[in-house]
Amino acid sequence: MAEEHSQHEIEKDEARKRYEFKKSLERLEEKEGSGTELISLYIPPDKQIYDVTAQLRDEYGQCANIKSKQTRSNVQSALSSILARLKYFKNPPPNGMAVFCGAINIGGDKTDLESIIVEPPEVIQTYSYRCSSTFELEPLKAMLDDKYVYGLLVLDRREAYWGFLRGTHIEPINGTHSTVPGKQRKGGQSSVRFERLRLIAIHDFYSKIGERASAAFLAEPNFFEKFKGVLIGGPMPTKEEFAAGNFLHHEVQKRIIGLFDSSYTNEFGLRELVDNAQEALRGVGIMDEKAEMSRFFKELIKENGAAAYGEDSVRLNLEAGAVDTLLLSEKLRKLRLTINCRNCDYEEVKTVKIEAGKKAKDLPFGYCPKCQSPLILTKEADIIDELTELADASNTRVEIISEDFEEGAMLYSAFGGIAAVLRYPTGM
Repeated sequence: MAEEHSQHEIEKDEARKRYEFKKSLERLEEKEGSGTELISLYIPPDKQIYDVTAQLRDEYGQCANIKSKQTRSNVQSALSSILARLKYFKNPPPNGMAVFCGAINIGGDKTDLESIIVEPPEVIQTYSYRCSSTFELEPLKAMLDDKYVYGLLVLDRREAYWGFLRGTHIEPINGTHSTVPGKQRKGGQSSVRFERLRLIAIHDFYSKIGERASAAFLAEPNFFEKFKGVLIGGPMPTKEEFAAGNFLHHEVQKRIIGLFDSSYTNEFGLRELVDNAQEALRGVGIMDEKAEMSRFFKELIKENGAAAYGEDSVRLNLEAGAVDTLLLSEKLRKLRLTINCRNCDYEEVKTVKIEAGKKAKDLPFGYCPKCQSPLILTKEADIIDELTELADASNTRVEIISEDFEEGAMLYSAFGGIAAVLRYPTGM
């Protein structure tokens, strides 16, 4: 039990880091400069800092060739800022580091020099230096891709469809239809000849499926490191015939995880296949999250079920210590703000939605309803941080749920991204 709890804590910490990393990339993506003034610098862990600073000093000298005085000044300021920050590093962090610096447009023809260092969740492989009007984020975005990928294939004798399961996201790829004749033969053909032609058509169709699906699976980057296996779905005996016939490429064939019943053999069939393969996929992100959402829905439909949703209701249950599992959408982008009056004792606490790249201090806070003095921001917290802190106080489990599957998307769209499975019904 202690080992299971420890594993869950590790997974929860990883989900939390993924959420924070994704949010930081969103903020960086919103930033823009004028011309090629924003610097993106990727430093692998084995790169010597003194080599980096030597190149940056050389780049500083090359800036003299920039014709625009403003661009030249902004790039030199950014390089000076990076050099100043690198003085505090003897060596890069274990995974390397990404440095983003430049004059950011803040509106009204004004700019603000910002310098941001990101320590990525995975190792930076290649050193790179780039100047542009936006930050180069593709190497970091690639780290959000799930480490392991599963191939999905559903088929019967009429059609087939294939795709991928990436963490919590089902990605349909393509499909094909057959020309296999039905079981009713046309006049003038002997039953033996008709059946022989039909079996040839079935074999040809299976071969086409195997060839096209294998090509899609083998085209996956880092196939041998990331591709965990194939799930095959369909009715009996079709899926068994296909698997036994070795129609897939040998590298894909040996990675077949299992065969599962599926009544649909189109794009919807991929979802059905994943649902029916729960046991084989135990421990995969999407199945764990589906299980948590399933618990919530089961309680929700009961007459006096132990479920709550919406920020106000969930907050009351958290404060009462009644929440067993707190479910938070990965898509939540809200802040919990404390606002005070400059002049009197008035205080207001509220939750606001915040757009990527925006800051709480940029929001209008208005005037005190008591004395009409301006209201000021005195405290801010990410809503996930704030609710997690409340949950920790009552030993409540916290699950950050992706929106890449149907139930996860519903958590955000139908329940505001905040829900809970309770320890007991409370009516709150």
